[in-house]
Amino acid sequence: MSHIVKPSVAEIMVQAGEVGLPAFLAQPGSARGLVVFVHGSGSSRFSSRNRYVAEVLNGGGLGTLLFDLLTPDEHAVDTITAEFRFDIPLLGQRTVATLDWLAEQSRLNDLPVGLFGASTGAAAALNAAAERPDQVGAVVSRGGRPDLAMTALPRVRAPTLLIVGGNDEPVIGMNEEAARHLRAPWELAIVEGATHLFEEPGTLEQVAELARDWFLRYLSANIVMMDFHT
Repeated sequence: MSHIVKPSVAEIMVQAGEVGLPAFLAQPGSARGLVVFVHGSGSSRFSSRNRYVAEVLNGGGLGTLLFDLLTPDEHAVDTITAEFRFDIPLLGQRTVATLDWLAEQSRLNDLPVGLFGASTGAAAALNAAAERPDQVGAVVSRGGRPDLAMTALPRVRAPTLLIVGGNDEPVIGMNEEAARHLRAPWELAIVEGATHLFEEPGTLEQVAELARDWFLRYLSANIVMMDFHT
């Protein structure tokens, strides 16, 4: 694993349409891209797994944005009712609005953007990639549910990496089925011995390295987005 550099992390507010969403923004010097994290059901910008992956990406020279998809009030309601965490259209809209906000930030809008989605957040990320094909250069899904974005998958143009635990058998099948609907370049990476949350020793490290290498491969200032609908 490359040496992990921890850049300073700023607490900011993303203006996603009419709502403000709390976020953590990390920018290493001479960042080669910016990866937006779209967390999974019931999680937030405080996700320890996503924050670890973000640190590895930072060590590879990538900026990261970890943001809450729900407002504090919505999160409080969701904690009790779970009514928002599976609302993929809403989460996708929030991700699109965040991409639009990034495009308006003079210190960030020249960086190629990738999306890292976990669990249900992967579906929201893929929906956003389909809606903003000229803004999203790569997508990584960790233990994701891309099948929940099935109608959007043929419109995704960003190269997509699907990472699934080897012992997460139902989700492997869901990812295999979803991949058949992708027209963009894609790969399915199986992390042997891992369950859904990659809690086994060494498995989250593999996820982080796979994600880092994927984003570094496809997020480049000179990348030319192709139309992969062939």
